[in-house]
Amino acid sequence: MTSESTIDTGLDDLLNRHFTGRVVRKDLTKLVKEGANVPVYVLEYLLGSHCASNDEQTIQDGLQTVKRILSENYVRPDEAEKVKSMIRERGSYKIIDKVTVTLNERRDVYEAQLLNLGVKGAEIPTSFIKKYEKLLAGGIWSIITMQYFFEEGQKGSPFIAEDLKPIQMPGMDMEEVFEGRRRFTEEQWIDVLLRSCGFEPTHFEERVKWHLLCRMVPLVENNFNVCELGPRGTGKSHIYKEISPNSILISGGQTTVANLFYNLARRTIGLVGLWDVVAFDEVAGISFKDKDGVQIMKDYMASGSFARGRDSISASASMVFVGNINQPVDTLVKTSHLLAPFPETMIDSAFFDRFHAYIPGWEIPKMRPEFFTN
Repeated sequence: MTSESTIDTGLDDLLNRHFTGRVVRKDLTKLVKEGANVPVYVLEYLLGSHCASNDEQTIQDGLQTVKRILSENYVRPDEAEKVKSMIRERGSYKIIDKVTVTLNERRDVYEAQLLNLGVKGAEIPTSFIKKYEKLLAGGIWSIITMQYFFEEGQKGSPFIAEDLKPIQMPGMDMEEVFEGRRRFTEEQWIDVLLRSCGFEPTHFEERVKWHLLCRMVPLVENNFNVCELGPRGTGKSHIYKEISPNSILISGGQTTVANLFYNLARRTIGLVGLWDVVAFDEVAGISFKDKDGVQIMKDYMASGSFARGRDSISASASMVFVGNINQPVDTLVKTSHLLAPFPETMIDSAFFDRFHAYIPGWEIPKMRPEFFTN
């Protein structure tokens, strides 16, 4: 058996050789993450652009660049007014924010909404919409050059999004991934996948590794429904919030059929049509304002389609349900059942039959500092 460190450097060398420019050092992610409330995939895109190297000096320079970009351009919600003022006074300013676009039919223009800046209705050129369709479907974290132009009697917002560059992978070359994958053994590849999500595989038993991998299946498999119940602090919702720009985490509480599936008034599809994964945090709190909500969810989970009005609508999002079990599992099995945390309206064998997997969260250890990879 080789020592842990030789396995690690071997893996790092393999990755740097076969995925040149796509490798990010996770200790750098940790360093930067502490100061900025940006999803990990945004940070790693920046680190990948500036620090993808083995040379220590290049990495240090790149790190300074990333920190500077974040401090100067990332919009913190509490500083939004200050940034708006800077755009107005300078006439043009670069910011990092999440951009969502809608079409304003009355004015026949596309309008951008900036999450942290709190600006709605900023005009944005059509060329960006054609290039990055995801802007219309849930939004993209981007570096945007904002301009300010005001004139009397103006109908729209004085803010204009002049230039936009996505800071998450705009596209994915799967052939490149398949080609690189051939150079790794199965065991090495599992470790690579876990590391890329921020875990340190050398600290986990094999069964735990498979549980962690199972959390990722909904991200790559259409209409794959998973439930994970277990104690607090095992990182159940982390992967759906931080790892991919294609999943959305709905934090407990009420939701509507219009929001989740289809809005009849606007004739627009809901979250299941826009995202690869729709994850519900704290299953105990899920409730629908509509009476038929759970029924439509059951339909969708069984067939990947549902009926609204006169139409049958198909979508491919996987559904994930995570929640807490607050007592020892053996007690739970004796007194009730393993799906007890679900709300009363969902406790129905027809609903549970539609799960493809149940991850036993109590077999995953609570996250400790050494479980996060460097």
